[in-house]
Amino acid sequence: MRLGTPLSMTATRVMLLGGGELGKEVAIELQRLGVEVVVVDRYANAPAMQVAHRSHVIPMTDPQILNGVILAEGPDIIVPEIEAIATEILAQIEAAGMARVIPTARATQLTMNREGIRRLAAEELGLPTSPYAFAGSAEELAAAAHEIGLPVFVKPVMSSSGKGQSFIDAIEDAANAWAYAQSSGRVETARIIVEGRIDFDFEITLLTVRSMKDGAVVTDFCAPIGHRQVKGDYVESWQPQAMSAAALARSQEIAGKVTEALGGLGVFGVELFVKGDEVWFSEVSPRPHDTGLVTLATQTLSEFALHARAILGLPVDVSQREVGASAVIYGGMDAEGIAFEGVDEALSVPTADLRLFGKPEAFERRRMGVALARGETTDLARERAREAAGRVRPVKG
Repeated sequence: MRLGTPLSMTATRVMLLGGGELGKEVAIELQRLGVEVVVVDRYANAPAMQVAHRSHVIPMTDPQILNGVILAEGPDIIVPEIEAIATEILAQIEAAGMARVIPTARATQLTMNREGIRRLAAEELGLPTSPYAFAGSAEELAAAAHEIGLPVFVKPVMSSSGKGQSFIDAIEDAANAWAYAQSSGRVETARIIVEGRIDFDFEITLLTVRSMKDGAVVTDFCAPIGHRQVKGDYVESWQPQAMSAAALARSQEIAGKVTEALGGLGVFGVELFVKGDEVWFSEVSPRPHDTGLVTLATQTLSEFALHARAILGLPVDVSQREVGASAVIYGGMDAEGIAFEGVDEALSVPTADLRLFGKPEAFERRRMGVALARGETTDLARERAREAAGRVRPVKG
């Protein structure tokens, strides 16, 4: 692998489509390797834009505008970081050999839409999943919920971080769930997925890394990450999650099959439900996962460093260094340009570290930062991370 010098004729240029906190960490890791980074997002001053060489603000669901930016920048590698992208343009760019799409254009199209990835996992690969159905109206949602059996989860097929997700235990709630999904999804008038509830012990993210070694693609797995969610959005995570050897082996088998079917290089966040030795596939993100922020404290190489290395064809190391945890810091208000107090108090917690993302606008439940901590046990690490996060106080600027 040959890497050039940024802002020169030899530059290795990577374009990130999406500039949130995960993209920011990837951009930093790419910068450390001398890569020229271009960030594209729908709003100005996104976190990754603040550490990039250049940035563009465009509606990324507009195929003509997105194509124009890609042609103007001429990236070597395109890395989608969010769901709302005109993926048909990425397929055309890849087919023409103009740039490499991470992990592949097909994988991006499948995973940006819950319908595509669920049909791949359950119907093509035959992997165990929760019972499910898709609906294009409130009436179809109600019929699907009745057929699957209440209670059910309702999710837009295109959304992230729990946006538009709801839990209903009465058919009368179907109309409200449909309206909420439509108002919060990435695309208006989109289909939704109705999922039956699985009786599981815990949910994990299994970071799966596809990289190059001796001229061939190899798959490695990070230690499983446990996490707690509220309304579909993660609020804390820890690594490792204790589980049986049989469940871990089954988790790696499922993650390996899904990521092999998607192809390409990079980090995949595979979400799985676990009960005893049983494992069910839930979702997969073809990029670093929000629950994987904990790896900034736990692994030899964080998921972001792993992603940067893997997409560049460089060696990776998935070893875990320490036990650790992460806890989310929310905005707590609707305001622009907020400030943070209590940072010194948070960093006084033993082993604690912080990442304040620099998002220009806060919302009540918007993730504005994360606290990290380590410990001899996951319980201690979680306690420290929660304490550190709780000491950070968002205030109006």
